[in-house]
Amino acid sequence: MTRSRAMLPYVVWMAIFIVAPLFLVVYYAFTHTGFNGAEFTLANFQRVFQPIYLRVLWRSVNLAVASTAICLIVGYPVALIMAGNAFSRKNTILMLFVIPMWMNFLLRTYAWLTLLERNGALNQLLMAAGLPTINILYTDYAVVLGMVYNFLPFMILPIYSVLSKIDQGVLEAASDLGANKLVSFWRVILPLSLPGVVSGITMVFMPALTTFVISRLLGGGQYTLVGNLIEQQFLVVGDWGFGSAISMVMIVLILISMAVMSFFEDPEEGTTLW
Repeated sequence: MTRSRAMLPYVVWMAIFIVAPLFLVVYYAFTHTGFNGAEFTLANFQRVFQPIYLRVLWRSVNLAVASTAICLIVGYPVALIMAGNAFSRKNTILMLFVIPMWMNFLLRTYAWLTLLERNGALNQLLMAAGLPTINILYTDYAVVLGMVYNFLPFMILPIYSVLSKIDQGVLEAASDLGANKLVSFWRVILPLSLPGVVSGITMVFMPALTTFVISRLLGGGQYTLVGNLIEQQFLVVGDWGFGSAISMVMIVLILISMAVMSFFEDPEEGTTLW
């Protein structure tokens, strides 16, 4: 009885902020308000799969995959270096990644808008060095750059957390058996770190797929992503049914990606099946 009372606030919280919103999304996605009131319909989902919206979805997936891959390529070596015993500045580097997250997400994105503009700090630095300037603002490159900057800590932190917990005795045993550093990494460190990699990929891919602030600011409104489309349906057009249908499709895609990632992980031991 005491345990059930202690769980009551959490149950109420989940019901109000998780179950109720999901119920409303499902309700609006499958209904259409006509002269006879709310009617069941699949027209909202039929619109989602029209070519014009499929192109938006394809662009969103491409940019999300690209930003996730870059975060992994950049973040894994950083996490590996930070987890090494020979690296004494790990707390400093960790703070450098965490401190920007204390700042508002919108302000961090606006900072890149200032840096990447034609007369911004980046081009000023290139001109001072005698190098040609670059104009990537309002392009896919700027959007991917903004995603990588904002979501890179979500890739580094899970991988670092797993790497820092690897028993050094395992690495010493591999060395005693004749494994060099490359073999130890490929046969010991990489397999043991895959749970952190899977977690990092999930934590980066999901927000990158549904972001709308980054694409609106750094893309200049010229590159509509799924997040922008959902925002427009709810706040501008007022078509809550279509916006809810897109949201449900995105929920299904995210759940599928999470299922694929978790398929390679052993739920009992926390290791991967690769």
